[in-house]
Amino acid sequence: MISTRGRYAIRVMIDLAEQNTDKFVPLKDIAERQGISKKYLEIILKDMVAANLVDSASGKGGGYKLIRPASEYTIGEIVETMEGPLSPVACLADSKYKCDRKKICKTLPMWIEYAELTHNFFYSKKLSDIIESK
Repeated sequence: MISTRGRYAIRVMIDLAEQNTDKFVPLKDIAERQGISKKYLEIILKDMVAANLVDSASGKGGGYKLIRPASEYTIGEIVETMEGPLSPVACLADSKYKCDRKKICKTLPMWIEYAELTHNFFYSKKLSDIIESK
């Protein structure tokens, strides 16, 4: 399941892209438009800045903006940045995970297929696709 953290990150990215500006967008404006608390958005945006999804500036004229055009972001990139791997099981999410049953696991091929479907779905969706579909 994708948490509010991942969903809100996508909403923030859409909001920033829809502003269609090179100027920084104030946090309070994003929070008001999205109906999300400023305090929670600060936490999410701090991680988004650290991951180089968005840029920030403080002070007068400060706020947040996209670093790249919306067409260069995938939803998969945003979700995995905020949520971690999209893998459905631990043995696929972490290459260091040791599973004694890996060689005999009858369900592993199913989990691999599911993980590939999920990955391909989210990484085939660009931020710009979502904005244009509205």
